[in-house]
Amino acid sequence: MALNNALITGLSGLDVSQTWLGVIGNNIANSNTTAFKASNVQFTPQFYVTTTAGTSSSASFGGTNPSQYGLGASVASINKDFSAGAIESTGSSTDLAIDVNGFFIVKGAAQNYTQDGEFQLNNQNQLVNAQGDFVQGYGVDSNFNVVQGPLQTISIPVGQTTIAKATTNIKIVGDLNAAGTVAAGASILTTAPLVTASTTTALGSTTLLTDLRLASDPTGSPLMSVGDTLKLTASKGGQTLPTDTYTVTATSTVTDLEGFLQNGTQIDTGASGAPGPTPGVNFAPSPTDTAGTARFIITGNSGMDNSLGITTSGFVNAATGVSPFTFTDGIDAAGDASAPSGESVATSLTAYDSLGNPMTINVTAVLESKSSSGTSWRYYASSVDNQGGTAVLGNATLNFDNGGNLLTVSNNTITLDRQGTGSQPVQNITLDFSGVHALSDATSSVLEPTSQDGSPLGTLSSFSIGTDGTVTGSFSNGLTRTLGQVALATFNNPEGLVDQGSNLFSAGAGSGQAVISAPQTLGAGEVLSGSLEQSNVNISKEFINMIIASTGFSASSRVITTSDQLITDLLNSTR
Repeated sequence: MALNNALITGLSGLDVSQTWLGVIGNNIANSNTTAFKASNVQFTPQFYVTTTAGTSSSASFGGTNPSQYGLGASVASINKDFSAGAIESTGSSTDLAIDVNGFFIVKGAAQNYTQDGEFQLNNQNQLVNAQGDFVQGYGVDSNFNVVQGPLQTISIPVGQTTIAKATTNIKIVGDLNAAGTVAAGASILTTAPLVTASTTTALGSTTLLTDLRLASDPTGSPLMSVGDTLKLTASKGGQTLPTDTYTVTATSTVTDLEGFLQNGTQIDTGASGAPGPTPGVNFAPSPTDTAGTARFIITGNSGMDNSLGITTSGFVNAATGVSPFTFTDGIDAAGDASAPSGESVATSLTAYDSLGNPMTINVTAVLESKSSSGTSWRYYASSVDNQGGTAVLGNATLNFDNGGNLLTVSNNTITLDRQGTGSQPVQNITLDFSGVHALSDATSSVLEPTSQDGSPLGTLSSFSIGTDGTVTGSFSNGLTRTLGQVALATFNNPEGLVDQGSNLFSAGAGSGQAVISAPQTLGAGEVLSGSLEQSNVNISKEFINMIIASTGFSASSRVITTSDQLITDLLNSTR
């Protein structure tokens, strides 16, 4: 019986040793596998046979210990070693490693967990592993804020996603020359005296354009006919304004042409309190005109950079190139003469609507007054990209103390009408004048835009993944936006996970439920982009274990050989 037991124990030794050798071989084979976790074998003795039980001691007897012999060894467990492997930099933005604790979540036919972050983008720009399982994380809302709700596939649409940002703030810097001349007067452009050919309608705002004649030729041809397209290209402050057109209809009146001329010259009629004559376009006689005549009188805003000009070729019939009438310097109905003067400066700004369309905004600052407490300037804003039927955006005053520092701005918000463009219909833009001073300058005033927070249309060109798992996209227009966030899972007992092969694990009975969170929260480690975790197999340790296991295997085989020889000798002793 004892020799049979020796055979059994020897066989069990062979069994556990070959199991150990198999685990060692698997560890060595995967010593270069990304994020591979080595396994360790735990042994335990098999059950024991008790031949005599122990006895307790007494006053006359010292007692005996139990007499037992074992029947060999067995494998108690094979455990994963989830200690971190070395982190190696790869330079690929889709390669991810986890520092210390956690598992990436991937989803194919089932949801699994892995520490192998060797990911790539598929043809749909979705982040996947080598087996094609989708990497899971959190998405973003319409404002690119991470929404930590249900998990979803991480998508990084490089070269496909486009984005623009509407301008909400423009910063302007400069020095307004406080030593300049206070504005006085304004441009006044007038036509020759005009009359109407109508015998039933008095000359005035309701006069049809097709009824207008030169007073010097009252029976001549009409100055305008139905279908004529009038083209106006005026100048302001020496800069040519965008060309505007107007088509004459059978119902076009003097009032319609007044509005057209006012918009084409970008005159701001809302400059209450500004020096000089009242700005605008009127159809009225000048003080020297005879009764029954009137002329178009264009009165600009004060300041040299608001001075107006319309050349002979600046107002013409688009078809013939002939001007219906010309504009010359003159006087208005109140007898004011054309004499624009005063310190001023103009600058051009570029802003963007919500679709990324560029919009040009012109800003002109004019010195209006000086006092012992400082200077007061007025800025005028206009834009031909305003869809409200006028290019004028408004004006406001800038008040500076006697040290040249900005005290107050009566209104620094302009509003652009973008109806019918497909973009956000109303766009408010704040003009930040905090970098503007009003000091004496020997040359002239300077006003320059330095920055604005809008952007034109841009395409996602690259991305990066932060330590908190946030995927940040960089667009060709300079914008950066959050595209999503990689999620991590942690377990109370990672050793309880079930290895599915291919570096994938599933939750097991002993692992507990997955705790899913963003990296660096709820015990999850941080994500390292452009890096991969290496295998945690210790080759030196495995070779030592291989020697120990093979020695144990050989020793167990010797037990079997010896037992077999003794059994043979025993059988031969009867002969």
